[in-house]
Amino acid sequence: MLVVYMIIIGDVLSGTWEDGFHHKGVMEEWFGEHWWTTCSALLMFTTLFVFAPLISFKRIDSLRYTSALSVGFAIVFVAITAGVTIVKLVEGKIEMHRLMSKLENQASFWKLFTTVPVLVTAYICHHNVFPIANELRDPTQMKLIVRKSLMFCSSLYIATSFFGVVLFGNHILDDVLANFDGDLGIPYSSLLDDLIRVSYGLHLMLVFPIVFSSLRLNVDGLLFPYAIPIAFSEKRFFSMTVALMGFIFMGANFIPSIWDAFQFTDATAAACVGSIFPAAITLRDTNGIATKKDRLISWMMMIFLAVSTSTVAVTSDIYGILTVDKGVIT
Repeated sequence: MLVVYMIIIGDVLSGTWEDGFHHKGVMEEWFGEHWWTTCSALLMFTTLFVFAPLISFKRIDSLRYTSALSVGFAIVFVAITAGVTIVKLVEGKIEMHRLMSKLENQASFWKLFTTVPVLVTAYICHHNVFPIANELRDPTQMKLIVRKSLMFCSSLYIATSFFGVVLFGNHILDDVLANFDGDLGIPYSSLLDDLIRVSYGLHLMLVFPIVFSSLRLNVDGLLFPYAIPIAFSEKRFFSMTVALMGFIFMGANFIPSIWDAFQFTDATAAACVGSIFPAAITLRDTNGIATKKDRLISWMMMIFLAVSTSTVAVTSDIYGILTVDKGVIT
């Protein structure tokens, strides 16, 4: 997930390639093509001057203000996108688009299943629940916090997808941010393009440290289960931070697109973290509190559904790589 975040940040700042066409990033548009506007250089600057200070905090509580600011940037992104769409609808500049996917062949039908793991990943927050709960004054509020967070995220996801499809229709790209590099057909189009991309880029930059803190805590607990907490070991804290950040940085530089990162990891790891592992914990029921309904849901809705969809997604990914198809036109 963090590799994907860095790839998107690089795309926003430096640009990305879609179907052989280069969509310029905001830094390229503002300052032109230089060595310091390349993706690798910009990610290095972001890592040193944004990520490094924020991931140096040992408590997630220290990131509460940047977390709130990231929510504000997400709202700005959705609000501007919705505003542009509504203005163009009122002016009659948006045509009626096709609402269903157009299937060219058998491969394109199976390719539809590759979107399922992406949707699952959108709701992966399990790794943050316990670290945040441990720092709450009243841990019993965690259930309410999770519910409100899921409702808020769902609203943002639905709004972004709805207004994005209405605005760009058949021309929408896999990475919708790449669509915001041209004329939107309304006044101040260039300014709005930049505001949308910059706000989303800043949003990811401020979300990154929160996910990284949970990653560091969990990896440390996996590797050193009997050691003192990482917050009390400066050497282990520093070495773990550098190692994980280096791995993420290298991954973001060598993986060409977010889809390549999503394609297999989300069909496997996301399904495990989001569905299979929680269901397995429920079925194990070490405290003896699971009901028959809980067990039934765990077997049918989590393990069976997650395994079957992931298997189809991975199979379709492999099939798509080995065959040449026209894909799914959405």
